[in-house]
Amino acid sequence: MQIEGSVAALAGGASGMALATAQELSARGARVAILDLPDSAGESVAAELGGGSIFCPVDVREAESVEAALDRAVQELGGLHIGVNTAGGGIARRTLSREGPHPLDQFRGVIELNLIASFNFLRLAAERMSRNQPDDGGERGVVISTASIAAFEGQIGQVAYTAAKAGIAGMTLTAARDLGGLGIRAMTIAPSLFRTGLTKLASEEMAANLTRDAAFPKRMGEPEEFARLALAIVENPMLNGSTIRLDGGQRFAPR
Repeated sequence: MQIEGSVAALAGGASGMALATAQELSARGARVAILDLPDSAGESVAAELGGGSIFCPVDVREAESVEAALDRAVQELGGLHIGVNTAGGGIARRTLSREGPHPLDQFRGVIELNLIASFNFLRLAAERMSRNQPDDGGERGVVISTASIAAFEGQIGQVAYTAAKAGIAGMTLTAARDLGGLGIRAMTIAPSLFRTGLTKLASEEMAANLTRDAAFPKRMGEPEEFARLALAIVENPMLNGSTIRLDGGQRFAPR
């Protein structure tokens, strides 16, 4: 997939890994739609990116909100070729604690925000990509979802988050098979701890403790490193149906 002249929509694009990806895509000549919450920095981010970038307020948990945002991206930017979704989050709650069993509504909420919202973004982005004329290689688009290494070795208290992220990793190959006949690829990135959101506030001592199990480098990842992998996925048509760990060789310990 050629980046220059393409249109990209990034859910969670006003900050962190999606923001870094939006900046790289824009610098390479893509037209960018920033999808994020209404009270995010999306408006100023789009203005800073320039190049016709737009901000589409969205709540990824609301299907109609995502649909309207993607429709606006297609209408105002001329199509949709690249979709990146980093929106998500979790809670710390054991399956059973002194307070009792894990509240089911909290479990559902984490699944909704991560897994269901990721599938919704994927299915809606793919439908809009299916309208594209294929490029010389027969490709119409690529969607990148975000899991976590917690999908494979979740820590104590991460049962809901682990289930949600494992679901994202698990659906990737099937989605790629579903969409392959249309020339649309589906990939997932599974990062370790990155300097985004609350982790940006961690002290050097805390960061070193959190990443002590990494092989190298023994530090948190930087948003720009996620962006580099995302762009490599976009440009390499043989990357499809897989989840790539981006973790410096880290494997989460139980706690």
